[in-house]
Amino acid sequence: RLPKLYLCEFCLKYMKSKTILLRHLKKCGWFHPPANEIYRKDDLSVFEVDGNVSKIYCQNLCLLAKLFLDHKTLYYDVEPFLFYVLTKNDKKGCHLVGYFSKEKLCQQKYNVSCIMILPQYQRQGFGRFLIDFSKFITSNPVEKQRWCY
Repeated sequence: RLPKLYLCEFCLKYMKSKTILLRHLKKCGWFHPPANEIYRKDDLSVFEVDGNVSKIYCQNLCLLAKLFLDHKTLYYDVEPFLFYVLTKNDKKGCHLVGYFSKEKLCQQKYNVSCIMILPQYQRQGFGRFLIDFSKFITSNPVEKQRWCY
């Protein structure tokens, strides 16, 4: 067990020391999630990340969520899921606020499999925003194509 875990806020790789993190940050080169930005308004963006395409990123996102969600069980089998990552943007990059995931092919037509907002962003309406966003893209697939991209 480590007393602290260090995390690159952009690629979500985790490290055991601040020294390793600082070395990583010099070469990382990521400033947003590894996906297409499908929504932007003011300083908020949503990126659609395919668990099959960006497997390590999505696994690390799920492991991060596990730190805040006791019931979180999925963190390695990410391929059947799409992850919608909400970021708050500034000149340094797109900073993770939270995400929701949904199965690509879901028989029950659920629009959210998991949702997580980082603690520092809770109670600011971001969870409601992600729920509304999930309903929109689930119920309006044609409109999603025009509105999101």
